[in-house]
Amino acid sequence: MSKTLDPRLLQDGEVLGWFPLCQLLLMRDANYPWCVLVPMRENISEIYELNKTDQQQLCIESSTLAAFLSKTFNAEKMNIAALGNVVAQLHVHHVVRYKNDPAWPAPIWGAHTARPYSETDWQQTRNRIITGLEQLDSGFTAA
Repeated sequence: MSKTLDPRLLQDGEVLGWFPLCQLLLMRDANYPWCVLVPMRENISEIYELNKTDQQQLCIESSTLAAFLSKTFNAEKMNIAALGNVVAQLHVHHVVRYKNDPAWPAPIWGAHTARPYSETDWQQTRNRIITGLEQLDSGFTAA
């Protein structure tokens, strides 16, 4: 398993921990609760390039994360996407959406400049995610 992340992912987010297959990042944009799963496999840019076992594990981890974020942040909609147009390394965005968020109903990409978290809000959000996932018996381990 590779633990190498594209530097652009680390520029925009912080690693919160690991599921069995993926690293979990929290993105530094307070406009939306937004996490990214990155399967820790070398030279993979598309989901179909993962072996079947890893494809299934990614689906489990993505579904677990989406359900957790939706419940925890009272989402009106979850946007889940693996774009890879800028960062080729396979990564799957999980964005909590609300009808009153800055980009609704359009996609978030390029809609608005990222809004920085206050230090307090950042710590509260990351701790809420870490603590909640650790309590789920999801295989998540905090960084």
